[in-house]
Order: sequence, then C-alpha cells, then structure tokens
Amino acid sequence: MSETPPPAPPRMLVLVADLFFASKISAEARAAGCPITMLRDPAKLAGQSGRALIVDLNLPGAITAAGEWRKATDATVIGFVGHTDETAIAQARAAGIEQVLARSRFVQVLPELLKPAH
Repeated sequence: MSETPPPAPPRMLVLVADLFFASKISAEARAAGCPITMLRDPAKLAGQSGRALIVDLNLPGAITAAGEWRKATDATVIGFVGHTDETAIAQARAAGIEQVLARSRFVQVLPELLKPAH
C-alpha cells in the first residue's frame, strides 16, 4: 500500500488584517485560479509554506514576521504599504523584503502577481 503524497503548498500566502482588502485579494485569486492561504496574525506565519507571501506592511509585526519567513524559506515576499510611509518602506527593505509596492500600485499589479507560474 502506498502513501498519498502531501498536498502541494499553496501558491501564495497572504498576510492581511483588513477584511475589505483581504476580500479583494481573495476574489482576484479565485479569478486567477491561484490558491491562497489567508492569514491575519503575523505570529501565525512561522512554519507556513508557500511559493510567495503577500503582506500588508502596515500590519503591526508584519515586517519582522515577513522578513523572518523570507530568510527561513528563501521565497518571494511582496509587501504593500501606503506610498507616504517611508519608515515602513525602509524597514521592509532592511528586513529583506525585495518587492515593496505602494498600495495603489499593488492593486494594479495584483492580477499579474496571481497568475500561475509557467
């Protein structure tokens, strides 16, 4: 008798507390056929697996958690933030978050980010 292999990790992890924005991301992910795991608490990110992480950098504790997750997984982290929040932008880059987008730009490119990998 052979064992069933474990399921593949989700394409994206999403760390967002704002319910309205989380719903928008979920809807875009469904439309793109991209499985996601939605998280609201940065403490729950540790130990999660995924190909990439989308994170609201204004969520308290998110920058540190995303930076640690990035180091542990070597996966892509895409953060979004208010375009005038220079402090959060600098902290995110220092934490190793390679893609930091203004919230408005993130909304524009979200469908592209969620497209299946080729």
